[in-house]
Amino acid sequence: MEDGKIMIKINVLYEDNHIIVVEKPFNILSQGDSTGDLDLLTMVKDYIKVKYNKPGNVYIGLVHRLDRPTGGIMVFARTSKAASRLNKQFLDHTISKNYLLVCHGLVDKKGKMIDKITKLDNGNSIIDSNGKEASLDYELIDYNKDEDISFVKVHLNTGRHHQIRVQFASRNHPLCGDKRYGIDDSDKQLCLYSYMLEFVHPVTKETMKFESLPKKFGSWTKFTM
Repeated sequence: MEDGKIMIKINVLYEDNHIIVVEKPFNILSQGDSTGDLDLLTMVKDYIKVKYNKPGNVYIGLVHRLDRPTGGIMVFARTSKAASRLNKQFLDHTISKNYLLVCHGLVDKKGKMIDKITKLDNGNSIIDSNGKEASLDYELIDYNKDEDISFVKVHLNTGRHHQIRVQFASRNHPLCGDKRYGIDDSDKQLCLYSYMLEFVHPVTKETMKFESLPKKFGSWTKFTM
C-alpha cells in the first residue's frame, strides 16, 4: 500500500467469508520473496483491509501459486479452516486447473504429456528420470500458419515447478515469450494464462467454477478468443 491506497487494482471474481478468487496480473509474484517486489498475497490482504476497514493484520491463506510471468485465476483462503481444506484438494489433485497458452510450432490436435521433472538449485526445472511425475492433457484450439504458432488449452494433472513450460519446451514447442525455456522471439511477455479453476467450496461444499480470458497482446492477437 502507498498512503493507504492499493498500488495496483486487482480484479476480484468472487469473495465470501471463507475464500476470495482473483485474477493475478502478469509479472506479479504470487507471494513475496527476497526481491521485495509487490506480490498478490499482499495485494489481497490490502484489498480486504481497506474494503472492510479491518484493523491489525488480515489473514489470507496462500494455497497455490502461479509463476511470476504467468497471469490468471487464483483462489485464496480467508480462514485457516478454508486454507486447510483447499490445501487438501490441491494435494489430492481434485482441483481442476486449466490454462491457455501460445507456443511455437504445430502441436497435435490432442495429447497427453507425462514426464518426470526435477527442480534445480538455480530455479530452473528439467526433465529427469529421477524427478517427480508431471502430467498434463492438452488440446489444440487453433494454429497460425503464417507465424507457425499454436493456441492450446491445457488441463494440468499435477503441479510441478514450471511444468507446462518445461514439458512443451522439451518437445520443441517452447511457449511464446518464455525467456527461460524458450527461444528469442518477438513476445515480451510469456503467453501462459490460468483461465479456468474449479474446486469444491471448503465450507458450503458447492462446486465453484471460475473462468477468465487474458487481455490480448503479442501472439495472443493472432487468435480469436
